[in-house]
Amino acid sequence: MRQTGRLYGVLWFLPMLFSPSAHAADGVSASPASEASTPSPLPAQLQKMQSAAQRLNYSGSFVYQQGSLIRSSRVTHVVAGKTEHEKLELLDGKPSEFIRNNDDVVGYLPDVRIMRMEKRVSRDVFPAILDARPDELAVHYRFKAGAPERVAGRVCDAVVLEPLDKLRYGYRFCGDKATGLLLRAQTLGAKGEVIEQIAFTQIEIGGIDRSRVNPTYRDTRGWQVEKTAMSPVDLSAWRITPPSGFRKIQQVRRMIPGVTPDGPVPAQNQPAGREVSQIVFSDGLAAISVFIEPGSQGGEEGAIQQGALNILGRRQGDYWLTVVGEVPAAAIRQVADSIELTSK
Repeated sequence: MRQTGRLYGVLWFLPMLFSPSAHAADGVSASPASEASTPSPLPAQLQKMQSAAQRLNYSGSFVYQQGSLIRSSRVTHVVAGKTEHEKLELLDGKPSEFIRNNDDVVGYLPDVRIMRMEKRVSRDVFPAILDARPDELAVHYRFKAGAPERVAGRVCDAVVLEPLDKLRYGYRFCGDKATGLLLRAQTLGAKGEVIEQIAFTQIEIGGIDRSRVNPTYRDTRGWQVEKTAMSPVDLSAWRITPPSGFRKIQQVRRMIPGVTPDGPVPAQNQPAGREVSQIVFSDGLAAISVFIEPGSQGGEEGAIQQGALNILGRRQGDYWLTVVGEVPAAAIRQVADSIELTSK
């Protein structure tokens, strides 16, 4: 489960994530995924959640909990013709918002007077969490019906996905009974405990005026404009073996603006940017990214975890590698151990 701007934050702080106190998580062996069974109504119910997030007009506040971190945001989504308009406002910490028109995203950081333009990296951002057909997920997850619940004042039907190996988390999705819109998504650990969740606390569905997705910051004269340079690149020299069912969906090279430990700063105070190559694997729900940086950037080797997110960093020859994913630590270690550079 991802939020707009979150991956960008991971990229900013890759060199700062590891310290001598970081520790690696234990690996777990995988079990075969041949047991999959799919009760017929549930995949359609999951697909309805995804469709509703893309075609409905809605506006609501939601809370995102990852480990001890809790953040609140507001999302407004309007469809006009063939264009999706979306506004995401971060309500905690320093003010910022992201305006999306289809795949074009503009981020506004008023404290430092920066406007950042980029392309949407993924299509699985709450409440549109699904990036695969439900029948594909049934190979690696067992579908189960959950009990009806009430979220943000609305009755919702729950679908539970249990992983068929130890390299994935489980999920519980609760979709609005009337419209299908996803109201709450929970990531579940090996014992069924909630380790990460995102849920609406207030939601309006329908009747959303187009003006509500306009930028809050109209006068950006004097702001620094950053265009995130991202281009396709051939990274086939890097051999990486992801867990079964994860397929390569993207390989790009991008420049990451320099930041301080406190976050983005005005242009005159920014450290130099960095070039990072990224390979993304996904099974339609979870994603694993491998970031490759030339040189010896990065701190101490090791692994850290926050909520469902596991990150492992290490040096390999002339490169610093960072493996990031909302999958168990065993999956991250398996990917990291498989990485091989065959030629330059």
